[in-house]
Amino acid sequence: MVRENEIRENEVSVTPPEPNDAGLTFIGRISTPWTSRMETPRQGRHDGPVCRIEIYEPWVAALKGVEAFERLEILYWLHRSRRDLVLQSPASNGKVHGTFSLRSPVRPNPIGTSIVKLEGVEGNMLLVRGLDCLDGTPLIDLKPDRTLFKPIAPPQPGDFQTEENAPTAHYCQKA
Repeated sequence: MVRENEIRENEVSVTPPEPNDAGLTFIGRISTPWTSRMETPRQGRHDGPVCRIEIYEPWVAALKGVEAFERLEILYWLHRSRRDLVLQSPASNGKVHGTFSLRSPVRPNPIGTSIVKLEGVEGNMLLVRGLDCLDGTPLIDLKPDRTLFKPIAPPQPGDFQTEENAPTAHYCQKA
């Protein structure tokens, strides 16, 4: 079993640069049943336990209309994750993967994301299923699940670009 902050065989850590303030504001806090990474699920389940997301003032008014969505995308700060591994061995078998090819919580900017099932809204609290983070995790943002969301604003030219009529962006293509 892997212990917290253990470096497995063939994993590589680096000394990260000093952080720059991105002006990030935590808008709430997440309550889950898990207090240790060793007991937290690797991926949230929509039939998992109900978790609570508390929204702080002055952001409570921003919840207006959220109850219309079955699923939400939750972005959170993995505040207890290490930030220095560039190569990781999640299976503990010596085979390594680059951090950016994994959904590991160990990353330079430990931002977690989950698509959750919205069970209810009670004032400034969201009741959801499908989280995979520790109790007390700071909330960065939440949005309707992009597969359910239809833009309200008028269309713009990029909305109609397809592969046939869009300018080619070579740097976006897979080699």
